[in-house]
Amino acid sequence: MREIPGGGLVREAGTRERATFLELFLDLVFVFALTRISLRLIHDFTEGERGVFAGLGQALVLFLALWAVWTLTVWSTSWLDPEAMIVQAVIVITMAGAMTMAVAVPDGFGARASLFAITLVTLQIGRVVYFHIAAHGRPDPQQTIRIMFWLGLSAPFWLVGGLVNDGDVRGWLWAVAVGLDYTGSYLGWPTPRLGAQRLGVRGIAAEHLAERYQQFLLIALGEAIFVIGLAFSGGSFHTAQTAAFVLALATTVLLWRIYFHLAGGTLDTAIGTSGDAARLATQMAFAHLAMIAGIVLTGVGMELYITEPFGHLPAAWLIAILGGPALFLAGRAALEYQVFDRVSRSRPVGLLALALLIPVTLPLPPLPAGGAAALVLLGVAAVDTRRSRHRPREASMPPF
Repeated sequence: MREIPGGGLVREAGTRERATFLELFLDLVFVFALTRISLRLIHDFTEGERGVFAGLGQALVLFLALWAVWTLTVWSTSWLDPEAMIVQAVIVITMAGAMTMAVAVPDGFGARASLFAITLVTLQIGRVVYFHIAAHGRPDPQQTIRIMFWLGLSAPFWLVGGLVNDGDVRGWLWAVAVGLDYTGSYLGWPTPRLGAQRLGVRGIAAEHLAERYQQFLLIALGEAIFVIGLAFSGGSFHTAQTAAFVLALATTVLLWRIYFHLAGGTLDTAIGTSGDAARLATQMAFAHLAMIAGIVLTGVGMELYITEPFGHLPAAWLIAILGGPALFLAGRAALEYQVFDRVSRSRPVGLLALALLIPVTLPLPPLPAGGAAALVLLGVAAVDTRRSRHRPREASMPPF
């Protein structure tokens, strides 16, 4: 185990901040998890046994639980030395737990609810306890108490929700559990007498944390490509489906372009120059949460119009076809504010345009509705390109 002078496990200044191969290996589990979420949503939109809105709510809870696992891991490896054997052991434990949770996702509110809940609680609490014991309380025993306090608050809601037979009761209990987990994370795990202190507040690896956010967003884009490729390869390859497939690929490229243009490629500088890096990075986590959820939902919409390009368009499908890009743009607007302390007009204009498209696209088939959403994204990307043309690259200027 590589130790830092003074007996700590935190990163040394100036050490390599790129993600390790083990961390990238962990991400493969979350590729699978996002695929399970997407296929579950596609089933809800097409089969509708649970109802679209109930299915969306359930998928959101499962997604938020998985995101909480990934986020806590990333914060830890951006503060601690990821080459230390103890930290690597925690990553391997996380991989096993997250894979089990992902396997349970398709029936996560049914027969496998207890498996999902027990695995989540065991993973979240177990790895904190393991690290505390293995590292003899280093580098910050008080941080262990803070995190355990909040995990202990949410654990009963997860466990009881996983064991009850009433799906509605389970939904409410798990909603409370998610709320507690995210409230604790957002506020910096405030605990009686100890107060609050976000992970890594004494020095996080800005480049590493930024790269991990960027990598997970690329994972979401890759999962969308997997979903649309699977939908097209299972079709008859007729002209309409081919056009829908090309449109879906173009939409994916536009999402990539809009994210990485300026703000998405400047995260490390923004975190590194912020006066409160931990607070900024926490808010960036929520912005990425919205964007990744939007990409997953957009991928579902693309699968729908590839499968039925000129069939009947149920109104609920617009939640994915138009709502996915809207959620992505909302998260991207938040990220832009976090990096540059401003929001380009193209973001709210794009959101307004997507909202105005709802009554326009209702009588249309799915493919034209998807084309309309893609045109809005194209307009946003074109305005971004025009705005930055022949101008020096804008320096990040976080709001705090």
